[in-house]
Order: sequence, then structure tokens, then C-alpha cells
Amino acid sequence: MPETYRKFRTGPDPFGRTWDVEFRWLQTATSIRHADTVDVKFEAGVEGEPKYEKVVALRHPDLLRLSQEKKHPLTDAWCLKLGALHLKHMIATAEDLEKTLVTVGLDELRRLSA
Repeated sequence: MPETYRKFRTGPDPFGRTWDVEFRWLQTATSIRHADTVDVKFEAGVEGEPKYEKVVALRHPDLLRLSQEKKHPLTDAWCLKLGALHLKHMIATAEDLEKTLVTVGLDELRRLSA
């Protein structure tokens, strides 16, 4: 069964908790923050606790470069997958987990797409 990135559970985090994550939207950030990124917004939280907004910003120039390197079309589904995989990494490591908006660099995008 293929993995879905629209609604999933991930973890454990460093504290042993499992997180519920739900995709909210994907938008070119030029229109909302004047940034050359594709923003992937999720709502994430641990059961019984408030949910948090998490936005993973994927730099458009980096996405274009990665798309050329991988010979992979730049699609909404691919951006959703890359954003979800980065959020899973954030939860597993607690890296940048306190932030609402995180921008992913090219090296991290390469790691995620491997």
C-alpha cells in the first residue's frame, strides 16, 4: 500500500510520543510572504495536546535544480512528499520543532529525495 502524506502518524519523537499530522495546503509563497518558495502547511500534534501549525518552505530555485538533477517533474505531489518527509525528520529529531516556519535547503532536499 503506498504511503500517504496527506494524513499520517509519525514518531516516536525524542520523548517517545507519536504525532498525528494532517496536510492543510500547498501554496506558492510569493503571494503570501513575497518569498520564492513553495510552502507546504501541516497541522501536527500529539494526542490529547493542542495541534501546531507547521509550514515547510521549499525554495523554488532549489526545487528546480533538484527536479533537473533527478529528472523528476516538479509537481504538487512531489512538493507535498518532500515537505512531509522533512516534517517527519523534524519530529524524529526535534530539530526546529519549536518553529512554525522552516525553510529547507538544497542539501536537505537532496537527502529527502534519495
